[in-house]
Amino acid sequence: MKRTAALLAPFMLACASLTVHAKGVVVNQAITEAEVLATQQGWCRALVDISAAGAAGGQPAAKALAEKVIDAAYGYQMGAVLFKPTLTTQPQTFRTTRAGALAYFVGGDAAYPKDTGFALKGWTRCEIDNAAIFITGDSATSMGRVHITGTNGKVTTVDKTWGFVKDDAGKLRIVVHHSSLEHVER
Repeated sequence: MKRTAALLAPFMLACASLTVHAKGVVVNQAITEAEVLATQQGWCRALVDISAAGAAGGQPAAKALAEKVIDAAYGYQMGAVLFKPTLTTQPQTFRTTRAGALAYFVGGDAAYPKDTGFALKGWTRCEIDNAAIFITGDSATSMGRVHITGTNGKVTTVDKTWGFVKDDAGKLRIVVHHSSLEHVER
């Protein structure tokens, strides 16, 4: 019995990465580094765009764009997203729901009274500096820093870990987003 299980292990591992669709079987849902980088760059562009929308059209304009961004980039339609934003406090540190993420990015939700809208801080530039990207089949994790520049030219650096999976349509989704202020030893 142990020998049979050992012989089947590679087959079972290969089958675990298969995604079954009504029209057939998609054998390779593997994530590429290029997809991870494109998703990160898209997140950065979206942060700057939401900030610009807020400056031009106020919170309602920023909220409308942020809703589209969250729906396109995050995996909330797949279940809870493990989102720990940079500037949150107990009891609302973790934002596992779409509403919690939206409140963090643009504020304006009475259920999250401390949220003032992180994306509304006047960000003009965003750059990713990955320390590493770990890809295993249909999931990927990245860890590194994000440098965001305000209208005054001041750069804020946050440590960020992202987890990615592909949805049923093969689109990369953020399902883990942990961010914290960079610790600088003094």
